[in-house]
Amino acid sequence: MANAPMKDSTEPKKNGTILVIDDDRAILDTFRTLLEREGHEVDVAENGAEAIDKSQKKYYDLAVIDVKLPDMEGTQLLSNLRSNFPRTKKIVITGYPALENAAMAVNLRADAYIVKPVKPQEFLKIVKEKLQEHDEEENVTEEKVMDWVETRYLKAKQKSTGQTQKRQPSKP
Repeated sequence: MANAPMKDSTEPKKNGTILVIDDDRAILDTFRTLLEREGHEVDVAENGAEAIDKSQKKYYDLAVIDVKLPDMEGTQLLSNLRSNFPRTKKIVITGYPALENAAMAVNLRADAYIVKPVKPQEFLKIVKEKLQEHDEEENVTEEKVMDWVETRYLKAKQKSTGQTQKRQPSKP
């Protein structure tokens, strides 16, 4: 499993870091413009290999994946990203709606499935929903980690206090 770059917790929270993967340059430019206007940080990739390379160098909150890519099926890329970057939300988008593609996307646990053409407001609504889900899951995970650390600290403190008390000589 590839190691995802760590997020810098000192950075202020942006709306989201998004990777858009599509072989159609006009769609990439349109989605980038829409998303950047909403305050998102957006990178684009024209094929699966480029998307994998970028995702290994930078953490993305969300990936928008076209089903038809020149070097691999979008479902292959979805599977790769799901395995290597499970916290990244994934939206599959296609201009070739087919039951097989939809079923494959669902089976590979895509977080959403969109058919092109999509209205800009509908696209932005889905992106917003998935980023909110991502943030909620991230917050829950951070809370669980903090609870675990706090519990371990308290147990270690109790243990060391108990050991210190055992070392004190008993009074006659």
